[in-house]
Amino acid sequence: MAPKVFVSHASEDKERFVLGFAEKLRQNGVDAWLDKWEMLPGDSLVEKIFEEGLKEAQAVIVVLSSYSISKPWVKEELNTSIVNKISNGTKIIPVVIDQCDIPESLKSTVWERVQDTNNYQDNLDRIIASVFGHSTKPSLGSPPSYTQHALADIPGLTQIDNLVLKKSCDYDLENNAHIINPGKLFIENDKLIVPENELKDSLEMLDRNGFVKLSRTIGEGFSHYQITTHGMESYLNAYLTEYQSLIRDVISLIVNKDMKLNAKIIEETNCSQRLIDHILDLLDINGHLDLSKTVGGGVHIYNVSPALRRMLA
Repeated sequence: MAPKVFVSHASEDKERFVLGFAEKLRQNGVDAWLDKWEMLPGDSLVEKIFEEGLKEAQAVIVVLSSYSISKPWVKEELNTSIVNKISNGTKIIPVVIDQCDIPESLKSTVWERVQDTNNYQDNLDRIIASVFGHSTKPSLGSPPSYTQHALADIPGLTQIDNLVLKKSCDYDLENNAHIINPGKLFIENDKLIVPENELKDSLEMLDRNGFVKLSRTIGEGFSHYQITTHGMESYLNAYLTEYQSLIRDVISLIVNKDMKLNAKIIEETNCSQRLIDHILDLLDINGHLDLSKTVGGGVHIYNVSPALRRMLA
């Protein structure tokens, strides 16, 4: 159903602007109510204007000019429009065609100023858009993909830092990757999933705070890096639900089953080598055992401390 719009104006403005303006509104699907078209000899002015025109209008266009601002009828129509706006949500659209004072009641309303009453297509387009509730504001697109990941809370890390660490650790655990190339890891569909400068800044901050260790290179490209023990530990505590239970299982295998090789523990737990090696490194750093590592990735456990046995008590 076409929106009904009441056009409030002074008779002096009818020929020079209002009549042609109202015709253009109707040509664009707006049911413009104009006294010249709606009122016949013998009609009641009050009934037709206030009970039919204004009462049924979804919007009221008030044509403001040096003539209309002093007209009693225009003032009465405006006052009724203000009441309807408050009571029924009727939209009021002031259209200013002269250099004139704006009524106090309309100063807080955005008005459309027509500079040339013979050439106002842009003004007309904006008025019609307002009547139909259409906005030229661009539609809201999808947020960047890197903002859509479900991330656990890791103290001290921003959302991007957290994402970079998580994606790096995910890859490291799956591939036992000692060296990570961000120029490949963060590429999807031939495009970086994190803006280049943001990714570089994030890696710098992760390096500074001990989560990764950058292998700095000369030039503008990305530096390769490794996940530190601190970085992997932060990630596992945040994202691996059974991590603490797994640590106890590994300790139990070492203490109770006398397992001394990482390969045996990997086979028994069915976990990745990178995960088991991290737990062994953690126990080594905390002085609970010593490790001997081979070039091929083998890890031999020795000097198991009594403190490790007591951790199971």
